[in-house]
Amino acid sequence: MEKIELGQTGMIVNKIGFGALPLQRSDERDAVRFLKKAYNNGINFFDTARAYTNSEERIGKALSDVRENIYIASKTKSTTPEEVWKDLETSLKNLKTDYIDLYQFHNPPFCPKPNDEHGIYDVFLEAKEEGLIKHIGITSHKHSLANKEIKSGLFETMQYPFSYLSDEKDFRILDLCMENNMGFIAMKALSGGLIKNSKAAYAFIEEYPEVVPIWGIQKESELDEFLKWGEINPRMDDKIKEVIRKDKEELQGDFCRGCAYCQPCREDIQISMCARMSLWIRRFPTEPYLTKEYQDMMSKIEDCEECGDCIKRCPYELNIPELLKENYKDYQNVLSGKTKIE
Repeated sequence: MEKIELGQTGMIVNKIGFGALPLQRSDERDAVRFLKKAYNNGINFFDTARAYTNSEERIGKALSDVRENIYIASKTKSTTPEEVWKDLETSLKNLKTDYIDLYQFHNPPFCPKPNDEHGIYDVFLEAKEEGLIKHIGITSHKHSLANKEIKSGLFETMQYPFSYLSDEKDFRILDLCMENNMGFIAMKALSGGLIKNSKAAYAFIEEYPEVVPIWGIQKESELDEFLKWGEINPRMDDKIKEVIRKDKEELQGDFCRGCAYCQPCREDIQISMCARMSLWIRRFPTEPYLTKEYQDMMSKIEDCEECGDCIKRCPYELNIPELLKENYKDYQNVLSGKTKIE
């Protein structure tokens, strides 16, 4: 399995990173088994976060006995020194380790700096001095903020959405990281699940040898897919280029990536699913999304008061209330038979 150095961290990681966010939705025994299988097949980079409920605990249960052979990345969303320390202590306990290889600021709304009014960067520095963390990274969804964070020179890695649906501004973020010798970790390489051709997604990432993708894995079949691509190492060809062209054509414009930073909704609308329903029912088998459970979920859109909270939190600056209305209207048309799905 191909390995590269992550920026200037000295961490030699495989080109298939394990994104552990979806593990929180798996049965615990299955999750532990997937993690062990990933390690036994050469995967050595595992990304999680304090916000991912039980994900850290599952990594700890599965991989603590091989800790010296792997790299673990985790994150904190906290914005006060006290909360950051608490998150770090909890993460270390959950992961059954005394250090985290890469500790990341989890999509902060500002660029943390030493001696600023927030004080959280200073916690990272202190934790690094104590050997509790080895490297400092940051994650972002917003190109304007990511620009500032990269240019600050304060972070060793940037974790950022990157897939074949990325636009010019996203490619500029990658270029900036390379110019600043900064490691680039690609999240949402399947664009929140909307990219259904994993071979095409893998081949696209292979065009960028300096990029380390973290593939979100919830099922063993998903892990097997990426292990297979790691062996075959598919490259861009005319067939894959055509898949990408069609997907870009279908998904151009504003669409929800499913990051869920807009949540929670005060009316309990499942925004990250409802705002993508039109795409789901066209790109995947339609019937599973027409059940009473999904109909009830979509009907919650009627409760939207357009308070604007979700718009403020959306890193992609989407007009979410309008997006919800459009998806609900389309969904109702499909239910009533007015719109036929091929």
